[in-house]
Amino acid sequence: MSNTKSLLLFFSLLFSLSLSVYSDLQVKKPPPPPLQPITPVGKPPASPQPVVTPPSQRPVKPPSPSNKPPSPPTTQPPPPVMPKDCARLCGIRCGSHGRPNVCIRACNTCCLRCKCVPPGTYGNREKCGKCYINMTTHGGRPKCP
Repeated sequence: MSNTKSLLLFFSLLFSLSLSVYSDLQVKKPPPPPLQPITPVGKPPASPQPVVTPPSQRPVKPPSPSNKPPSPPTTQPPPPVMPKDCARLCGIRCGSHGRPNVCIRACNTCCLRCKCVPPGTYGNREKCGKCYINMTTHGGRPKCP
């Protein structure tokens, strides 16, 4: 029994020492600055003054120019391609493609439907119009090269 009491005494002493060390380690915050007294706000005016609106004036339109500015030059779409020319034009279009057979097959389909093959080996799709641009595969990817 005395062994239990001595153990209890030992732990209580250890606990009290650890609390005193812990309290010494805590950083004490400085007290907050005193609050400034709130000054009362003056009374609002007894009656608001009526708002006077000036008479509205219609906006003045600038005179319309008698000479219209020149319109930008319009590029004409390439002439419609005959079906017999599709193979030759698609061969040129797909000449530098990584998979020329796949490209030529898709290009021929687009050429027959839209009657157009864009110039060059890449890009310029806008020159063939919406038919060529909007044609897609079943997966939703652009079909025409």
